[in-house]
Amino acid sequence: MMPMASRKSVLLLLLLLLELGLAVVPAICAVHRVCIVGSGIAGASTAFFLRNYSDSNLPLDIHIFEQRDVVGGRMAMVDLAGDKFEAGASILHPKNLYTVGFTDLLGLKRVTESDSSAFGFWDGEKFVFRTLQPGCSVFSKKITDLLNTLAVVWRYGLSLFQMRSHVQRLLERFTQLYAANRKAYSTVEDLLRSVELYDATQHTLADELIAEGLSAQIINELVTQVITRINYGQNATLSGLAGSVALCGSGADLWAVAGGNWRMADGLIKYANASLYLNEKVVSISSAKNLYNLSLASGEVENCDAVVIATPLDEEKISFDPPIHLPDRHMQHTFVTFVRGLANASYFNLESISSMPDLIGTLETSAVPFTSISVLKSYNDSDKAYKVFSRNAVSDDLLDLLFSRRDSTIRLDWAAYPHFKAPEHFASFILDGQHLYYINAFENAASTIETSALAAENVVRLLLERLSHGSLKTKVSIPVVSSDRKLYKDL
Repeated sequence: MMPMASRKSVLLLLLLLLELGLAVVPAICAVHRVCIVGSGIAGASTAFFLRNYSDSNLPLDIHIFEQRDVVGGRMAMVDLAGDKFEAGASILHPKNLYTVGFTDLLGLKRVTESDSSAFGFWDGEKFVFRTLQPGCSVFSKKITDLLNTLAVVWRYGLSLFQMRSHVQRLLERFTQLYAANRKAYSTVEDLLRSVELYDATQHTLADELIAEGLSAQIINELVTQVITRINYGQNATLSGLAGSVALCGSGADLWAVAGGNWRMADGLIKYANASLYLNEKVVSISSAKNLYNLSLASGEVENCDAVVIATPLDEEKISFDPPIHLPDRHMQHTFVTFVRGLANASYFNLESISSMPDLIGTLETSAVPFTSISVLKSYNDSDKAYKVFSRNAVSDDLLDLLFSRRDSTIRLDWAAYPHFKAPEHFASFILDGQHLYYINAFENAASTIETSALAAENVVRLLLERLSHGSLKTKVSIPVVSSDRKLYKDL
């Protein structure tokens, strides 16, 4: 047994060490309560990265608040006469490393979209250009693909290869954002400048492509009518980076998650073991003494140490105290009409439905009352599922002209993505200088599933570094897929 004098000496020594801050005793780490507003891919990715990047020295309690009754945000499905189709964000690129990694990690299956469908440009009276429908046999499909490729190359010449070169350079810069041990940025501008992409947000897509040497014909037709109007509901006057990202969505090997892209968000939230609250709309966020109060429409109030906004604030009715400043911008609304039935070939001055392209893009003119019509699924020669994009709601009278038969019709009005306008101005990732974060600040650069995940990853590292006062040293591996092989990458 230790003598009384010795015990007193040890106690005095410990008190002295504690006074000097030198005592080596187990620390009890406070649990940080992080609240996420929105359960789309941005919110779900935030939960995933928070869980993986934090450790026992920075324990987290993650809560997600979603105003709808399902997760997924703008990754939504519609049920059209017994078949389900993507209503919102629908396609992913093979070089989207985070989303490819998420699907592998969660054991989800990927389905690849066909790139052999016929397309045409409609000016309201005639098809300015259209490709051939693929044949039924493997041989005839290959021949048709070859003839269509030659027709496109003949029409656009060198500009087609210049466009592909532009897309490739963009992808090379974009993939630098996946680099290991990169800095977490508090502003979108600095993040984009780090990979030389900021300037592309300050000019229009048309200006960017003209500088690349592309012809007016390819910009007015292929770029505008098939790519930017369909992907972002705008023409080539949208900002250059957003438009260039849309060009990436026009290549081969595009894919989606079997059963719906929303399954990524659902799986990530479960993987993160986050608490999910559906039908809980956040109406106000206030802060005082380093604590945030989230007031919900249900009347409940939640207390949080940090808040991550993972939904566009442009049309959300959330009040902030103290007030926050956001750049003046608005969302681009896309009206989506799903139809099960049969298109009217005579409306397009065609003799039969078999000669109608699977994808019809339209000219940028008020004379054409819709943006595009595409075949989602062909059940037989007289029964198909279609998706119609338009900038305004489509009336029954117009639908009766476009379709000879409508068995089922579903209409949606999506605040789908920002209205892109160069030069773009961005909100900060940190809205109040403390711990109120905004992932969708990045969305004015480009709005995709992958860019939402990428912005979420940056915000998570920023949040954790600031919560831990710059001492975060976590290292985590998630599966990603490169263009040629599968690998595990340390982040």
